[in-house]
Amino acid sequence: MASAKTRKWSDFLTCSRILNIMVILGFMFNYMLRVNLTIAVVAMVRRENDTNTSDTFDWTEHQKNDILGSFFWGYVLTELPGGRLAEVVGARRVFGGGMLVASVLTVLTPAACYANYYVVLVLRALLGFFLGATWPAILPMAAKWVPPMERSKFIANMMASSLGAALTMPVCGLLISAVGWASVFYVTGAVGLVWSVGWFFLVYDSPAQHPRISIEEKIEIETKIAEGSGGKGVKPSHVPWLKILTSGPVWAIIITHGCSVFCYFTVVNQLPSYMDHVLHFNIKKNGVLSSLPYLGKYAMAVIASYLADRLRRSGRLSTTVTRKAFTTFAVLTPAFLMIVEAFLGQDPVVTVVVFTASLFFNGAVTAGYLSNGLDIAPNFSGTIFGMANTLSSFGGWLSTKIVAILTEEEQTFEQWRYVFWILVGAYAGGAAVYLLLGSGELQRWNSATEEEANGKEMQPLKKEKEIIA
Repeated sequence: MASAKTRKWSDFLTCSRILNIMVILGFMFNYMLRVNLTIAVVAMVRRENDTNTSDTFDWTEHQKNDILGSFFWGYVLTELPGGRLAEVVGARRVFGGGMLVASVLTVLTPAACYANYYVVLVLRALLGFFLGATWPAILPMAAKWVPPMERSKFIANMMASSLGAALTMPVCGLLISAVGWASVFYVTGAVGLVWSVGWFFLVYDSPAQHPRISIEEKIEIETKIAEGSGGKGVKPSHVPWLKILTSGPVWAIIITHGCSVFCYFTVVNQLPSYMDHVLHFNIKKNGVLSSLPYLGKYAMAVIASYLADRLRRSGRLSTTVTRKAFTTFAVLTPAFLMIVEAFLGQDPVVTVVVFTASLFFNGAVTAGYLSNGLDIAPNFSGTIFGMANTLSSFGGWLSTKIVAILTEEEQTFEQWRYVFWILVGAYAGGAAVYLLLGSGELQRWNSATEEEANGKEMQPLKKEKEIIA
């Protein structure tokens, strides 16, 4: 009886499902480690007539913004190297190692704050450095674990970062009220450490390397991946940089991702300021309205990715048509919503609906360009996503600068209209580029078949006895 129960649980909690659960939790906690300071800093900065000077800091507004921005100093440095490193040494080490070190740094944050302002700057830059490598690292793991026709659903797990944002804001608020701001870093850091231990114990880079996977599950995964990729081809011994940098489908992913993330940062970080200063409506004080866009984005990511994989498996739509259709839906729909905002944005209700709906529909990018690197070049999917995320990492900084320039003299609806029209152009431009250059076809430079024919140096795509992904 006991063995039957054990068998039942092992059939349900397969290694693939455990991987999905750990990736979902990983991206939730990844974002938690990233934004905890954004929430806690409000209680950390000393205000006028503040009698509690021992637990607060006399940081100027400029110093506070430098501390918040220092994260990106390190973040942009490791996007591309992190993706490539995961292709070489495996995502288990890169993603798990990045999270482990970031968790330790998070626990040390209160001590850094008490030590010196510059210590905090360095610590936050290091935090960005290690977390920057984690995002592109997950695609090479998907190439080895997830069959091609199921990869959209797996990539939707990355949108669990939205769940992390939705949960971190209220939880950190409760911690600050009950225990104090330092507890935010101790609790979130401890959660990250526990997850990191679980990751290294439960997750491996491929089915062939997993010591506890069943033979049946291993054969099923490797067979589906081999069938989906044609079962042949070898990995080049070097990155074909020239072919990658001159590839239209690669630039379609990079440009569209950059446009989409720029708009995302503007909507999330700047639109609440518009509502506060112009409409005199503080959405951040309403916990439900603050969390709803993030929850909606994750829900759309899951729904769209499930539908995309189903359409591809059924043969109703090709991969190219599927990626273009969902990218257009996810990026062009918010463009139309921003047109509505440009004309009717003086109404707080309209603005809240536009704010929520634009993030909701944008969640469908997981079924579009976000999964596309695995279609066109699974061997270099980490490198491609690293390139795209490096560009998009400047989106938050750029949106802040643009809004500051346009609204420096006055915070009026007329001035903010320029921001809304810029968003229309960025969203529509990203959709147009992807429609023109995007593709779902496997690129010839992903494998080294041509080089092998010419007698150039090769290296096996996988270890002996593994099936080629």
